[in-house]
Amino acid sequence: MKRRVAILISGRGSNMAALIDAAKAADFPAEIVAVISNRPDALGLEKAAASGIPTTVIESKPFGKDRAGFEVVLQRALEEKNVELICLGGFMRLFTADFVQRWYGRMLNIHPALLPSFPGLDPHGQALQAGVKISGATVHFVIPETDAGPIVMQGAVTVADDDTAETLSQRILGIEHRIYPEALRLLASGKLRLEGDICKLADGADRDGTLISPRTI
Repeated sequence: MKRRVAILISGRGSNMAALIDAAKAADFPAEIVAVISNRPDALGLEKAAASGIPTTVIESKPFGKDRAGFEVVLQRALEEKNVELICLGGFMRLFTADFVQRWYGRMLNIHPALLPSFPGLDPHGQALQAGVKISGATVHFVIPETDAGPIVMQGAVTVADDDTAETLSQRILGIEHRIYPEALRLLASGKLRLEGDICKLADGADRDGTLISPRTI
C-alpha cells in the first residue's frame, strides 16, 4: 500500500511539482492525495489541479495569531483525506508544538541551506556573507524549533566567487528537486529510523562521493 501524502504550500510550489512528478512512478511508495494552501492566490494550486491532485485552501489570515485554531481546521482536512505523511513545500506558517508533536516523524520540510548552518530567512544571503565555498539544501523532520529537526538528506553545490543570492538559489533549487522526492521515498518505504535527534537509514548507505570547492587538488 502506498502511503498517503499531503503537500502544504504557500506559493509557487516548485518542490510540490517535483514530488508530484516523482509520485507518478508506479514503484514510488507514496501517493499525493492533497495539496493544501493557506493562501488562495498560491500559484502551486493551479499546478496541482493540472496534475489531477485535489486542492484545498484554508486561509490563515482570518486566524491571525491563533495558530491552534488554524491547525484544528487543517487537521480536519488531513483526516478527511486519511493523510499519513506531510511534506511542507514553502509553507509560510509556523506550527504549534502540539501539532508538530502529533506529526513527529511523519512531517518533512526542505530548507535551501546545509543545516544546521543558515536557518531561517535569506539562507543564500547568509551563505554568501559567510563566504562558504559549498552550500546546498536539507530535507529534515519538522520539530517546534525552526529548521532544526533531524536531517534526512542533504545535497550540495559549489559557491562561485561571482554568485549572487539569485544565481545560488537557482542552482540549489535543482538540488532540492532531486533530494526531496528521494527523502519522501525513503520515509514512505520505511527505510528511515530516528535515534534521538539523529535520522539514519535502516539499511545503511554508500559513502562514495567527495565534494571539494574550490577544486585545486
